[in-house]
Amino acid sequence: MTLLTLDLFLALGGAFLAILSGLIATDESHPQRWGSAAFWLLLAVALGAGPWLPSVVVGYLLLAITLLVATKQVGAPRFPADDIVLKEARAKQLGNRLLWPVLVVPCVAIVGGALLPQTNFGSWSLVSPKHGAQIALVLGCLSGLVLALRTTGERPLVAAREGGRLLQLLGWALILPTMLAALGGIMGRAGVGDAIAQLVAAVLPVQFPFIAVLAYCGGMALFTILLGNAFAAFPVMTLGVGLPFIVKAHGGDPAVMGTLGMLSGYCGTLVTPMAANFNLVPAKLLELRDEYAIIKAQAPFAVAIWAFNLIVMAVCVY
Repeated sequence: MTLLTLDLFLALGGAFLAILSGLIATDESHPQRWGSAAFWLLLAVALGAGPWLPSVVVGYLLLAITLLVATKQVGAPRFPADDIVLKEARAKQLGNRLLWPVLVVPCVAIVGGALLPQTNFGSWSLVSPKHGAQIALVLGCLSGLVLALRTTGERPLVAAREGGRLLQLLGWALILPTMLAALGGIMGRAGVGDAIAQLVAAVLPVQFPFIAVLAYCGGMALFTILLGNAFAAFPVMTLGVGLPFIVKAHGGDPAVMGTLGMLSGYCGTLVTPMAANFNLVPAKLLELRDEYAIIKAQAPFAVAIWAFNLIVMAVCVY
């Protein structure tokens, strides 16, 4: 038996999103309050109650969420100028003490990830070993929140309101990685990997080991650029290129292939606007004039790292 389960913290996250939905619905100054309130409420149900709901119900919830985003019913609130000035003055007053809650999060996450799975009370375990890292991260965030409230002297409702504003700035990009990863799984089950294997075998001379590595690394980067997430590209390219040509045909090491293949996919993440949470949202938060400035700065490094991964895989995978 497990005392702290991941479903418990998912329900806690759903409750927070439900509170955020209520705050948006009562904010008459919000430019898109009803669409935004509906978006976060549907996401709250999908996240908090998802483990206990039929899969088809969760699917319809996600379709409704997608419809709200596609019709541009979801947006961020307006920030009063005087409110921003007060926050900046308060931040200067608190100074470096504001850093302590931020530092608590990784410390608790690292220590908890190592200790929590080893903690048992007779036949009861504190956490499931496969969820130890995630639960430790949640506990780190909760510890940071408690310390932040003590440092600032604010009430929990203020934390909900300010945290909700940040979530609204991120908007739909917050759930994009998860949805794209799910899309990759669907494409893998639909047989897209087999179709890619036939196409690659017909177009490229994969009987040469290096060409097989080139096709896999290049495909991981390309599919990540198209889908916006290396986790979505991984099952498709591994089933379509990696396993049949690198592992089965040439006897490559699947561990080396998978590790360096994911790194090649991450190079695609650096140069695609589809990875909105990495490349577009930070530009908005930093108020950059060019929304593609981050991609342009990362592109040379992405190319260099991809070439390095290609060489290392070609040398080490066989």
